[in-house]
Amino acid sequence: MFMKTRLFFLVLAMMLVAGFTGTVLAKTLEIKGSTTVLPIAQKAAEEFMKIYPDVTVSVSGGGSGNGIKAIIDGTTDIADSSRFIKQKEVALAVEKGVYPVPFGVAYDCIVPVVHPSNPVSDLTLDQLKAVYEGKIKSWKKLGGPDKSIVVISRDTSSGTYEVWEKIVMKEARVYPGALLQASNGSVAQAVAKNRYAIGYVGLSYLNKDLKAIKVNGEAPSLENAVSFPISRVLYMFTKGWPTGTTLKFINYMMHPRKGQKIVSEVGYIPLY
Repeated sequence: MFMKTRLFFLVLAMMLVAGFTGTVLAKTLEIKGSTTVLPIAQKAAEEFMKIYPDVTVSVSGGGSGNGIKAIIDGTTDIADSSRFIKQKEVALAVEKGVYPVPFGVAYDCIVPVVHPSNPVSDLTLDQLKAVYEGKIKSWKKLGGPDKSIVVISRDTSSGTYEVWEKIVMKEARVYPGALLQASNGSVAQAVAKNRYAIGYVGLSYLNKDLKAIKVNGEAPSLENAVSFPISRVLYMFTKGWPTGTTLKFINYMMHPRKGQKIVSEVGYIPLY
């Protein structure tokens, strides 16, 4: 399935390059959405503006759901998303005469994280589900200290949350006592400051203040992100087939020695 997905997006990228024309560039480009995709978009925007100094690229987070909403409402040129568009979002878009087009730009895995002092290093998907459902409330039951687990999760507008909900929770609800955070960065900060917390972040948000947890015995890394139990494609959506500056930027993101090189530099896995 992954190879078919890669092939689809590779063909799509080739179509973009082949279909490019010398369209006059707009002066501004707005990018909104996923905080997982945010490091890619920010770095790509910086490099893109060096090539096209007359263009201003504005990049902001807010979550995948908000990004897709913005593309449907026409308040952004590109929507970053760490999940695929939902059927109800497609229906709303079509109702408004909008046809979002997806472009896979990277591959990522969602990594459970704890404080570096926590002795727990490996959990199963079932154990993670039980923790986030509130059925396991003490680290002692997982081989850790006799302390309550502080559960940190993303809010419901997050694409990372929705992938976690599908793969880990299997559609079960996160228990009401969980502390909700609006971004990968805020989850990372919260876990780094609490010895008994657990959270989950995109691969590029791992740092020395966090301890990555193996899942089903498999450690998260760039080398095994595709096979890691909790993984996904990262997307950029456009409002219809891209033209002008938007097309230029998407072409830049797809280029193996440009945008895809940036994907690697910020800690994700390039698709092309």
